[in-house]
Amino acid sequence: MLTDPQKKKKRKIITLSIIGLLVIGIVVYIIFGRNKEVEIPVTTQKVSLNTITQSVTASGKIQPELQVKINAEVSGEIIQLSVKEGQKVNKGDLLVKIKPDQYQAQVDRAMASLQSAKSGLALQNASLKKAESEFKRAKELYSKNLSSEQEFIASNTAFEIAKAQYETASAGVKQAQAGLRDATENLLKTTVYAPMPGVITALKMQKGERVSGSGFMQGTEIMTVADLSTMEARVDVGENDIVLISTGDTTKIQIDAMRDEKFVGIVYEIANTAKTRGMGTQEEVTNFEVKIRINNTNPALRPGMSMTADIITETRSNVISVPIQSVTTRADKKEFKSNSQNPGTNDVAPKEKTKPKEVVFLTKNGKAVLTEVTRGISDDENVEILTGLKVGTEIIIGSFKAINKDLEDGSKIKIESPDKKFGIKKDK
Repeated sequence: MLTDPQKKKKRKIITLSIIGLLVIGIVVYIIFGRNKEVEIPVTTQKVSLNTITQSVTASGKIQPELQVKINAEVSGEIIQLSVKEGQKVNKGDLLVKIKPDQYQAQVDRAMASLQSAKSGLALQNASLKKAESEFKRAKELYSKNLSSEQEFIASNTAFEIAKAQYETASAGVKQAQAGLRDATENLLKTTVYAPMPGVITALKMQKGERVSGSGFMQGTEIMTVADLSTMEARVDVGENDIVLISTGDTTKIQIDAMRDEKFVGIVYEIANTAKTRGMGTQEEVTNFEVKIRINNTNPALRPGMSMTADIITETRSNVISVPIQSVTTRADKKEFKSNSQNPGTNDVAPKEKTKPKEVVFLTKNGKAVLTEVTRGISDDENVEILTGLKVGTEIIIGSFKAINKDLEDGSKIKIESPDKKFGIKKDK
C-alpha cells in the first residue's frame, strides 16, 4: 500500500499534468485558431431591373375645399335662426336675423340729420345768391365812383363769408349722407344670407343668444357653410420631404373611417410658409401644409375625418435596383493619416471629415467585396442604383447585422438560403 507522502506526490503529479495539458491546449488554440477566419452567414440576391415609385407619406384631415365661416358684423340678440346643422342651403337663403331696433333708430336719426343738413344748405345757398348780387352792385357803383371803397370792401367780405358758409353747409350734407349710408349698412347686416350653396356644417349659436359685432376684432362665429361636393385632404409634410413634392403629383388617400374604399387625389397647393411647433425646444417640428383635391368624392365624407396620404413624387421604370436593406455606409479608411512627424501628438490624426460612402457587398470566391454605389430614388422595398452595379451581379442582402456591422471588404462569408436564414418553412 502507498504511504501518505506517496499519495500526496501522486496527486501533485496528476494536477501538474492536467495544468500542463490545459496550457498546451490554449497555446495550440491561440496559434492555430487565431489564423482561422470566422465565416459570416449571409443571404444573397442578383441585381435586377425594376420599377421604383418614390412617395412621401403624410397624415392630416379631410376638409371642404370651399367653406365660409359666418361671423356677426353687428352686435345684438338673435331673433331668428332659419337653419339647422346639416341642412342644405342655396345662395341667398336667409340664415340668421339679429334684432334691428337700435340700427333702425340709427337710420332714422341719420335721415333726420341729412334733411336738416339739406335745409341748411338751401338757406346758405339763398344767402350766397343775395351776397353775390349785392357784391356785383357795389362793384359797379365803385367802378363809377358812385360809392366809397369802404362800402365795396364790406360787400366783397360779405360775399366771401357767404361762399364759405355755403361750402360748410355742403360738406355737412355729404357728412350726413355718409352717416345715413353707414347706418343703413349696419341695418342690412342684421340680416344674414347664405353667400354660397352648401351645407351648414357647424352651428355654434342659437336663437335668443347675443352676438358681438366685428369692430377691431373678429365678430362672434355663428355658423359655417361648406360645399361638400368638392372635398380636399390637408396634410402636414416635414421640411425634408416638402422639396420632393410638386403641384400635380398623384396621391393615394386612405381614410381611417372608410378603409375599404380607396381615394385618389391631386396636389394642387403647397404652402410657402412653414408651421412650427415647439419652437426653441428639442421637440421643434417644422411642417408645410399641402392641399390635395380628392377626385372621387363620396357623400359619406365629413369634414374633420382623419386620413393618410401617399404622395407619389416620382416613378422610374426599368432601373437597376436592389433591396433597400442591402445598401449601407462605411467610412473611408483613408481619412486618417500618420502624424508621427509631430512629436507629442497622437500617432494618427483625422484629416478633414468626409461623408461616409454608400456601399453594397458583392460575393466573390467566398468573400465579401465592398463596392461603392450611388443611389437614386427609393420606395418601401427597393432603391435605385445609379452607378456601381450591373444587372445580374450577386450582392449580399442580409442579415441586417452582417451588412451594417460585421462585413468588411474581404470578409469570409457563408451563403445561406433565405428559408434557413430567416426560419421560413416552405409548403410541401
